[in-house]
Amino acid sequence: MNRTVLSIAKRAAATVQKAASAAPNSKLFVAGLSWSVDEKSLKDAFSSFGDVTEVRIMYDKDSGRSRGFGFVNFSKEDEAICAKDAMDGKALLGRPLRISFALERVRGGPVIVPRLSDSGDDYNRNG
Repeated sequence: MNRTVLSIAKRAAATVQKAASAAPNSKLFVAGLSWSVDEKSLKDAFSSFGDVTEVRIMYDKDSGRSRGFGFVNFSKEDEAICAKDAMDGKALLGRPLRISFALERVRGGPVIVPRLSDSGDDYNRNG
Protein backbone atom coordinates (compact mmCIF):
# COMPACT_ATOMS: atom_id res chain seq x y z
CA MET A 1 0.00 0.00 0.00
CA ASN A 2 2.79 2.46 0.88
CA ARG A 3 4.47 1.78 -2.46
CA THR A 4 1.27 2.71 -4.25
CA VAL A 5 0.96 5.97 -2.34
CA LEU A 6 4.62 6.79 -2.95
CA SER A 7 4.30 5.99 -6.64
CA ILE A 8 1.22 8.20 -7.03
CA ALA A 9 2.85 11.03 -5.07
CA LYS A 10 6.01 10.88 -7.21
CA ARG A 11 3.98 10.99 -10.43
CA ALA A 12 1.91 13.91 -9.15
CA ALA A 13 5.02 15.82 -8.08
CA ALA A 14 6.70 15.18 -11.43
CA THR A 15 3.60 16.38 -13.29
CA VAL A 16 3.37 19.56 -11.21
CA GLN A 17 7.10 20.27 -11.57
CA LYS A 18 7.04 19.63 -15.31
CA ALA A 19 4.11 22.01 -15.78
CA ALA A 20 5.64 24.67 -13.57
CA SER A 21 9.13 24.38 -15.04
CA ALA A 22 7.69 25.25 -18.46
CA ALA A 23 6.71 28.70 -17.21
CA PRO A 24 9.71 30.97 -17.87
CA ASN A 25 10.62 33.65 -15.38
CA SER A 26 13.80 35.52 -14.45
CA LYS A 27 14.81 33.15 -11.63
CA LEU A 28 16.62 29.91 -12.36
CA PHE A 29 16.92 26.85 -10.14
CA VAL A 30 20.41 25.39 -10.57
CA ALA A 31 21.06 21.82 -9.35
CA GLY A 32 24.11 19.61 -9.53
CA LEU A 33 26.50 22.13 -8.01
CA SER A 34 29.87 20.95 -6.79
CA TRP A 35 30.62 21.56 -3.11
CA SER A 36 33.44 23.87 -4.20
CA VAL A 37 31.13 26.26 -6.10
CA ASP A 38 30.55 29.55 -4.29
CA GLU A 39 28.31 32.51 -5.12
CA LYS A 40 31.06 34.35 -7.01
CA SER A 41 31.92 31.42 -9.28
CA LEU A 42 28.23 30.75 -9.94
CA LYS A 43 27.63 34.42 -10.79
CA ASP A 44 30.70 34.44 -13.06
CA ALA A 45 29.40 31.36 -14.90
CA PHE A 46 26.04 33.02 -15.64
CA SER A 47 26.94 36.71 -16.03
CA SER A 48 27.80 36.36 -19.71
CA PHE A 49 24.07 35.86 -20.41
CA GLY A 50 22.90 39.09 -18.84
CA ASP A 51 22.60 41.13 -15.66
CA VAL A 52 22.67 38.71 -12.70
CA THR A 53 20.90 40.48 -9.84
CA GLU A 54 21.20 37.79 -7.15
CA VAL A 55 22.87 34.43 -6.59
CA ARG A 56 22.01 32.17 -3.65
CA ILE A 57 23.48 28.78 -2.86
CA MET A 58 21.65 26.68 -0.27
CA TYR A 59 23.79 25.35 2.58
CA ASP A 60 23.20 22.61 5.14
CA LYS A 61 22.44 24.09 8.57
CA ASP A 62 24.50 21.55 10.50
CA SER A 63 27.58 21.00 8.32
CA GLY A 64 27.69 24.36 6.52
CA ARG A 65 28.37 22.46 3.29
CA SER A 66 26.55 23.27 0.06
CA ARG A 67 23.40 21.25 -0.52
CA GLY A 68 24.28 21.14 -4.23
CA PHE A 69 21.72 23.60 -5.53
CA GLY A 70 21.03 27.29 -5.71
CA PHE A 71 19.25 30.09 -7.52
CA VAL A 72 20.35 32.67 -10.09
CA ASN A 73 18.20 35.77 -10.67
CA PHE A 74 18.42 37.83 -13.84
CA SER A 75 17.06 41.32 -14.40
CA LYS A 76 15.18 40.16 -17.54
CA GLU A 77 13.27 37.00 -18.34
CA ASP A 78 14.84 36.62 -21.80
CA GLU A 79 18.33 36.60 -20.22
CA ALA A 80 17.25 33.74 -17.94
CA ILE A 81 15.83 31.82 -20.90
CA CYS A 82 19.08 32.23 -22.80
CA ALA A 83 21.16 31.14 -19.78
CA LYS A 84 18.96 28.09 -19.16
CA ASP A 85 19.15 26.99 -22.79
CA ALA A 86 22.92 27.42 -22.92
CA MET A 87 23.91 26.06 -19.49
CA ASP A 88 21.52 23.15 -18.87
CA GLY A 89 23.63 19.99 -18.98
CA LYS A 90 26.94 21.87 -19.16
CA ALA A 91 29.64 21.09 -16.60
CA LEU A 92 30.69 23.57 -13.92
CA LEU A 93 33.75 22.51 -11.93
CA GLY A 94 33.37 18.95 -13.17
CA ARG A 95 29.64 18.45 -12.51
CA PRO A 96 26.79 18.73 -15.04
CA LEU A 97 24.23 21.40 -14.16
CA ARG A 98 20.50 20.74 -14.21
CA ILE A 99 18.65 24.01 -14.72
CA SER A 100 14.97 24.84 -14.64
CA PHE A 101 12.86 27.90 -13.99
CA ALA A 102 12.36 28.39 -10.26
CA LEU A 103 8.93 27.94 -8.75
CA GLU A 104 7.46 30.62 -6.54
CA ARG A 105 7.73 29.54 -2.93
CA VAL A 106 4.37 29.59 -1.18
CA ARG A 107 4.44 29.30 2.58
CA GLY A 108 1.38 27.91 4.29
CA GLY A 109 -0.27 26.98 1.02
CA PRO A 110 -2.35 23.85 0.63
CA VAL A 111 -0.58 20.55 0.14
CA ILE A 112 -2.17 18.45 -2.58
CA VAL A 113 -2.20 14.75 -1.79
CA PRO A 114 -3.62 12.42 -4.42
CA ARG A 115 -6.37 10.08 -3.19
CA LEU A 116 -6.25 6.36 -3.75
CA SER A 117 -9.12 4.56 -5.41
CA ASP A 118 -11.71 2.88 -3.21
CA SER A 119 -10.59 -0.57 -4.40
CA GLY A 120 -7.49 -0.33 -2.19
CA ASP A 121 -9.64 0.54 0.83
CA ASP A 122 -11.90 -2.49 0.24
CA TYR A 123 -8.85 -4.73 0.16
CA ASN A 124 -7.68 -3.42 3.54
CA ARG A 125 -11.14 -3.77 5.13
CA ASN A 126 -11.68 -7.30 3.89
CA GLY A 127 -8.13 -8.59 4.26
